Amino acid sequence: MTRTNGGTPEIPATADSGALPVIFKDLEERPVARKKVVSWAMWDWAMQPFNTVILTFVWIALYLTSRQFLDPAVRESGLLSDGSYMNCNASEYLGSDYCQGLTDLSEWWGWANFAAGILILLLAPVLGQQADARGSKKKWIIGATIAIALIQFTLFFVEADPKFFWFGAFAVAVGAVVSEIGNVSYYAMLSEVSTPKTVGRVSGLGWGLGYIGGVVALIMCIPILFGIGQDEPLAYKLVAVVCGVWTLVFAIPLFRNVPESPAYRASEKVGFFTSYVVLAKNLKRLFQTDRPTFWFLVSAAVYRDGLAGVFAFGAVLAAQGFGFSFLEVIVFGLAANLVAGVSTLLAGRLDDRIGARNLIVIALSGLVAMAFVVFVLKDLGSIVFWICGLILCAFVGPAQAASRSMLTRLTPVSMQGEIFGLYATTGRVASFLSPLAWSLFLAWFGGIVYGVLGIGLVLLIGLVMLLFVKLPAHQRAD
Repeated sequence: MTRTNGGTPEIPATADSGALPVIFKDLEERPVARKKVVSWAMWDWAMQPFNTVILTFVWIALYLTSRQFLDPAVRESGLLSDGSYMNCNASEYLGSDYCQGLTDLSEWWGWANFAAGILILLLAPVLGQQADARGSKKKWIIGATIAIALIQFTLFFVEADPKFFWFGAFAVAVGAVVSEIGNVSYYAMLSEVSTPKTVGRVSGLGWGLGYIGGVVALIMCIPILFGIGQDEPLAYKLVAVVCGVWTLVFAIPLFRNVPESPAYRASEKVGFFTSYVVLAKNLKRLFQTDRPTFWFLVSAAVYRDGLAGVFAFGAVLAAQGFGFSFLEVIVFGLAANLVAGVSTLLAGRLDDRIGARNLIVIALSGLVAMAFVVFVLKDLGSIVFWICGLILCAFVGPAQAASRSMLTRLTPVSMQGEIFGLYATTGRVASFLSPLAWSLFLAWFGGIVYGVLGIGLVLLIGLVMLLFVKLPAHQRAD
């Protein structure tokens, strides 16, 4: 893969008092308007209710996979004489129909999520290639935003009834696919709202706003859930509608202020299915001519799955391993997003100073260290998880943002969409590693706290792989 100007469009200079006067690689000197940068970053904020509220903390965890979607007879079998329900963490209830029913709901959601991952694996890279060739990144983002908002509105019609489970699971899974496809074009536009010297801080701005948006979105949901009632389906329906409105409103700045990407002459305009042939050729060429980018994608796939595992299993570890109550888990989720958001905003400038690779190495080293400290000091109780868990979260955001800026620096402008499609694909290819390591360590050692060792091991493997990747020297920010 050559790095020439053959497919690079001309981007005219603009006079804007709120500009960042920097030089873009392979282009003439030009400023990037602050309004354009902030408007691009606001899409991370706009998408957070779907990621944080719907997928992670509230709608799936507290509604779709709750007892409200069990058969009425099975649900009643879990009711105890004092009016409470069986605690499925207690050994005497594990084999009950009630607890097995809850396990089935979680398993079925897992299969729906697995199917979504396969679709992303198949679609993301070729749609990225299409966006590069046709100059349609912004159109894909607009389409994805509208679709995700509509999906969240659709969740209002998911009744608390077993018959509606697959409707809800299918809707959210499709939303996850659309979200990832939108991310491909969104990430690929990073090179158009930044320069090699500012790409780290711009990427960090987006990630940071996303995390902080997650905090605000969770806080926004608390009055609805507690005002109407945590056991009332209407509360979760209204939460979904509010999330849909949020997504549309906060995506408007990108729609209005960020121009459409140009079509790049270096990218072939071909039909959808022919795009797979082009993709295979480009993968082969990437391996032959630009192995640092190829191997970075491979190493990033491993450690990014470890990063995902920190959030995916963090709440489970807090509740079952360290005895956090429901309210404590929610508070920890708020604190975790806030810490991750602030650290990511601060780390963006550090990225531009020391380089994305160095920042990723520092973050991964901190994550591995904290994972093993949590395990070693587990007998000291919940205070260990509060301290080390929040430190873990402080490293996650910078590692994610720096990975995005690293790939932007490595990729020719004309192939940003396609390579970020591969970025999404490779991440999905390795998405089984953290769940596998988590489950194996629990099965081998018999205690849930051992699962943190599995996550730490995945992060360590990804770190070691990254250390062996030879990447170009960093261009220090002024």
